[in-house]
Amino acid sequence: MPKEELYEGVKTLVESDVNHIHLSQQKLYTLFSIAFQYLLFKSTKEPGAYLIRIEDSILADKLAKKSKDASTRKFLQSLLIPRKLTYGKSTFYLDSFHIGSWSLTSDIPKTKLKAALICKNTSAKPMTELDENDEEENPHINLPEDYYLSSLTDFMPKTVTIAYDHDFDGLQKIEFPFIKKEPERMSGFTISSEVNLDDLED
Repeated sequence: MPKEELYEGVKTLVESDVNHIHLSQQKLYTLFSIAFQYLLFKSTKEPGAYLIRIEDSILADKLAKKSKDASTRKFLQSLLIPRKLTYGKSTFYLDSFHIGSWSLTSDIPKTKLKAALICKNTSAKPMTELDENDEEENPHINLPEDYYLSSLTDFMPKTVTIAYDHDFDGLQKIEFPFIKKEPERMSGFTISSEVNLDDLED
């Protein structure tokens, strides 16, 4: 990823007065690099606790390997195992959408929390989904589908959510002009963005 684009992306987020941001474009690894570098910059200006909530460990591992800048990859790799890392006068925490991973972050005083980065995979796995039809042991039962996010926006001063092809109430979308929309792909071939699928006859 060109440094100019990374700088412009972070600058856009820094200059935004939106409290709860939704990055909904394609290019997951690019968006994660921008959002993470924004959190890193913010942590130097506003020391405190910063939360990174990634859908699951598989996605976290992919982001640690494929994010578009070396410093983001290195930081996330260092954060994966301890799930807590000090950077300057701030502390970064890592958890996932599974409530069982929130034990470390649930004890952080809300007054110390400054911002959160939430990253969703492209697949749909709501928190209300049952595990092997066992309702008693599933901590997600009866929770709102977007609880991984709504549980933070109630008190977190700033959130940046990365989720492609999703809509969330209370979040404002920000798009970067250097990320071009990719054409849709179907069964091994590409459909140009100039073709309107609704105009095609059966």
